[in-house]
Amino acid sequence: MKTAAIHSRIDPEIKEQAENVLHQLGLSPTEAIRIFYTQIVLRKGLPFDVKIPNDETEQALLDSREGRNLERFENTEELFASWV
Repeated sequence: MKTAAIHSRIDPEIKEQAENVLHQLGLSPTEAIRIFYTQIVLRKGLPFDVKIPNDETEQALLDSREGRNLERFENTEELFASWV
């Protein structure tokens, strides 16, 4: 099977962080890129939404990352009951 090379420049800090995550997943950067490209072909586009979050979503993401304004539940039944 023939192969083609991909060359890209990326911020070294982003590269290191991404490779740490990939390592935890048991993937090499090459495997991750192969998966990404395969998904682009299968979906005929990017395999995730690319959009700018609105203010409410952005605040919720920030709160979540910082552990603020979170509801905690003892079990799934309590969680589901909170939706009613």
